[in-house]
Amino acid sequence: MMMPYTQPQVARTLVMVPPLHFAYNNQTGKDNAFQQRLTLSQEEVRGQAMAEFSNMVDTLRGHHIDVVEMAVPADRPKTPDAVFPNNWFTTGADGELSLFPMATENRRQEVYPDWLQQSLLRHGFTISETRDIRDQAAPGVYLEGTGALVFDHIHKQAYAAISQRCHRQLGERYVTELGYQFQAFETQTQSGKPVYHTNVMMSIGERFAVVCPDVIEAGRRDEVIASLAEQRELILLSENQINQMCGNVLEVENEDGKRYLLMSQTAYYGFTERQRQTLSQYATILPIAVPTIEQVGGGSVRCMVAEVFLPKKQAVTAKAS
Repeated sequence: MMMPYTQPQVARTLVMVPPLHFAYNNQTGKDNAFQQRLTLSQEEVRGQAMAEFSNMVDTLRGHHIDVVEMAVPADRPKTPDAVFPNNWFTTGADGELSLFPMATENRRQEVYPDWLQQSLLRHGFTISETRDIRDQAAPGVYLEGTGALVFDHIHKQAYAAISQRCHRQLGERYVTELGYQFQAFETQTQSGKPVYHTNVMMSIGERFAVVCPDVIEAGRRDEVIASLAEQRELILLSENQINQMCGNVLEVENEDGKRYLLMSQTAYYGFTERQRQTLSQYATILPIAVPTIEQVGGGSVRCMVAEVFLPKKQAVTAKAS
């Protein structure tokens, strides 16, 4: 289905989910090389993750960035990775909510469409259609939201590093139905394994993009880089820099129209001074410390937020009148 509305590149509202049961996830650790076990008790790990989450919410709101904190049912199964909601849903400017198939059982238990919709509706958004991509997925086929797909809404392209969590055929079907071009490629790190999520090696802002070309297959590398560079300045990352979460960043806009580039403190210090200066031409860099979530969960600041592009109720009412 072609999107009837123009989708903005940069979101003004973010959904976040508290890490109530945060822990090392044995199921995802099989292909997420970023995950580490710490010599801390379970309670200490969870306490530090909650403190990092609360600080991030406060920091974003302190910079007038709109955050919807989604309530989590207390009686549901414990989900160690619930703090990474961008993997199970996306939203569109046409009012569409899309739900995605997750690769591991305990991550599939994170998906609470009713609770998400209630949180969004209370925040003044409207949802006109819910599209469940899980219904299109055969057993063993996964597509983990904006972890798997990095969108260039301006040029209607979707970039996808093929992996267990990003199925080529399902990704192409979904992206094509949006009216976007599917830019798929294989990756290989120095360990010989693929990058587990596209959004740890690539991020696309309105006028810039960061990407690690070294991990992209040689046969597709030049084409992918050329496509990204169309009307954007490229910041090229080394594999060492993606290991410092420099690819896991996100441009957002606050209620005053000011642009920020969200990243972890780890990523901030992973960028060179020259790269930080270049990025600062397009957005104010906002580094946030999430070391426990990064190390134990294997995801960073971008993974912790899901963008909201849905229309507000008053906007729909005004259009109808």
